[in-house]
Amino acid sequence: MIEIIPAIDIIDGKCVRLVEGDFARSTIYDFSPVEAARRFEAAGLKRIHIVDLDGARLGRTVNLNILETVAKETDLVIDFGGGIGTEIDLASVFNAGAAMASIGSIAVRSPEMFGDWISRHGADRFLLGADVRGKHLAINGWQQDTEVEITSFISNYLNRGIRDVFVTDIAKDGLLRGPSIELYRDLLEALPDLNLIASGGVSSLEDVRELEEIGCSGVIIGKAIYEGLITLGDLAEYAKGEQIC
Repeated sequence: MIEIIPAIDIIDGKCVRLVEGDFARSTIYDFSPVEAARRFEAAGLKRIHIVDLDGARLGRTVNLNILETVAKETDLVIDFGGGIGTEIDLASVFNAGAAMASIGSIAVRSPEMFGDWISRHGADRFLLGADVRGKHLAINGWQQDTEVEITSFISNYLNRGIRDVFVTDIAKDGLLRGPSIELYRDLLEALPDLNLIASGGVSSLEDVRELEEIGCSGVIIGKAIYEGLITLGDLAEYAKGEQIC
């Protein structure tokens, strides 16, 4: 059964969604990240994906207070990312209540440092993030393109013990036009040991079903929930294995 993971993206302490990673094309929602987390838990969901977009843009964690509040006021399993660039940042994220740290840019820029973190904290404390345009990674809040190819990047970290990876096709993100099925299928065929979490473009439960059918272990969903295209009730029932027409 595919794991449903709602997303909470934060700018200036508010829930937002970007379009194709563009900070100038953001939608701000009229409820707080903490309120969103409470709604997800009340619906029976077990996990959330929090992205500190301020931190991703500035290169340092910014919204730790929100992480700490969500961790204290809910029992949700939280993975948190955005701006984690030092051991101090990493310790702060864990101390604030994150079960896993989402790591993307550092894994590209400083593989030795990230490898050391894996050795000291354990691979299961990390969710590797790979944000792609085409087949190459973008870092620093999707603002900087690289020449790093997605499959070789993930393969390198699978060899270091990482198994959980979320992959976002930036061209799909926030557009509600369906996920990047071909990209995910290619990755799963090339890397059969990968626990792949899809991210970006999901607009319906049919998208979720298709991702499950091709072998994705999880799916991160944001805008489709906030825009009411997928209800929390539908997600909770799907997560319990109930058929939804």
